[in-house]
Amino acid sequence: MARYIFITGGVVSSLGKGLASAALGALLQARGFSVRLRKLDPYLNVDPGTMSPFEHGEVFVTDDGAETDLDLGHYERFTGVSARKTDSVSSGRIYSTVLEKERRGDYLGKTIQVIPHVTNEIKDFLSVGGDEVDFMLCEIGGTVGDIEGLPFFEAIRQFAQERPRGQCIFVHLTLLPYVTASGELKTKPTQHSVKELRSIGIAPDVLLLRSEHEIPEKEREKIALFCNVRKEAVIAAPDLKTIYEAPLAYHREGLDQAVLDAFAISPAPRPDLSRWEDVMDRMTNAEGEVRVAIVGKYTQLEDAYKSIAEALTHGGMANRVRVRAEWIDAEIFEREDPALYLQGFHAILVPGGFGERGTEGKIRAAEFARLRGVPYLGICLGMQMAVIEAARNMADMPDAGSEEFDHEAGRKRFTPVVYHLKEWVQGNHRVERKLGDDKGGTMRLGAYTATLAEGSRVAQIYGATQIEERHRHRYEVDVRYRDQLEACGLMFSGMSPDGRLPEIVENRDHPWFIGVQFHPELKSKPFAPHPLFADFVRAAVETSRLV
Repeated sequence: MARYIFITGGVVSSLGKGLASAALGALLQARGFSVRLRKLDPYLNVDPGTMSPFEHGEVFVTDDGAETDLDLGHYERFTGVSARKTDSVSSGRIYSTVLEKERRGDYLGKTIQVIPHVTNEIKDFLSVGGDEVDFMLCEIGGTVGDIEGLPFFEAIRQFAQERPRGQCIFVHLTLLPYVTASGELKTKPTQHSVKELRSIGIAPDVLLLRSEHEIPEKEREKIALFCNVRKEAVIAAPDLKTIYEAPLAYHREGLDQAVLDAFAISPAPRPDLSRWEDVMDRMTNAEGEVRVAIVGKYTQLEDAYKSIAEALTHGGMANRVRVRAEWIDAEIFEREDPALYLQGFHAILVPGGFGERGTEGKIRAAEFARLRGVPYLGICLGMQMAVIEAARNMADMPDAGSEEFDHEAGRKRFTPVVYHLKEWVQGNHRVERKLGDDKGGTMRLGAYTATLAEGSRVAQIYGATQIEERHRHRYEVDVRYRDQLEACGLMFSGMSPDGRLPEIVENRDHPWFIGVQFHPELKSKPFAPHPLFADFVRAAVETSRLV
């Protein structure tokens, strides 16, 4: 039976509960324990799939096709444990399930209430897979005191009460603000946050304190006294130069030991932190730097491309170089010459996105990379734009476009090189979709197999001809134009097993030009960089030596 660790937050949001949870999971792994991490979000969306990236950052996709919070990306990157649909739930999903049961008559005519019906549904969610691992880490989104989060707090309180003593602990992350005028750290916000938590029946076992300054011993003692927590369980969570320092930093502060002490696990297994020491060595002892331009449409919020930014960092680790990623709004290239912005970069990456805005700018970025011999990686929409660019400028199809946005733009005549995918094979069954279907959860989602062409660049990069990658899209490159495009040098080097859906294209006459329909960034980790990103950065290093 798993031991449960509930991670809550107080004072303000965005303190880094997801990162703290991921780092704690990594530390428990380093001590030989198996872990799984989960996220409980209080918003009423069923999942973040239909939310704007400006609202919620990127949508992280699991192998089994769940659209989840970006914190699950942190969980995977730090632990290497593939997330599942059962590792993410929102209030919207909980309430939707409860109402579906009520409509079916599952409650036998009872009055449906938050307690016990909603809280029971949350507890059922928490129980799934509880016998598979040593520790289950569950992060509660938002902060204590939020109205929408109350059912979750009540549910974890009940859950801990119903489990045998010593099976559940609570870790609370708060802010310790520094007031410049008085020159001191203020403990009162943390005290009030813990008071709020205790008022709903939850007493924290471990306190994590975010602070820009070192926390003096007297402040730790004061917090321990007023929050009724052992002094050894008051852990500093200082600002770090890189998120990948978190496991080592938290270990130095004693977080993993405090958690094991709270569970009365003694003697505690000694940790093996060599994996994270190697990660930090590669980051701090980089032997050069490359500049990568990311030409996207959500560049005002870096969290919209969080996994891409991290995968580039991992690619840098693989090559012992520092990757300086610079964000460029694709719309600029619809008005100005891309060369004014892209000269001097060692590689160009065009990520995914939805809708027409910025697409012509992405096409021009792909053209610049193709003509100048700059390494290019197009992901999802970035691949589609590279194909449209090749169709227009290499295959004599000047009207090449996409059904996704050209009909919206009022173009009556265009060649649909990219079309709306209406059916595909998933496992042993066929999936069908219509343009008028609901938007949420209706894309081609999750892990799919691709077959790579023998002798292709991607086959060399992967060292295999069968791969499995995660998808999130509803439009595809039309295989009917394959012969025309391959005749002018754009090779379809990766296909779905049935040969109907293009998965990868590469330009045979270019030093490094690859487009992929899937999202390789979702599977990259600091200790296991994704091969495409590792080779993309290697190509950027080669370019930097020629400049």
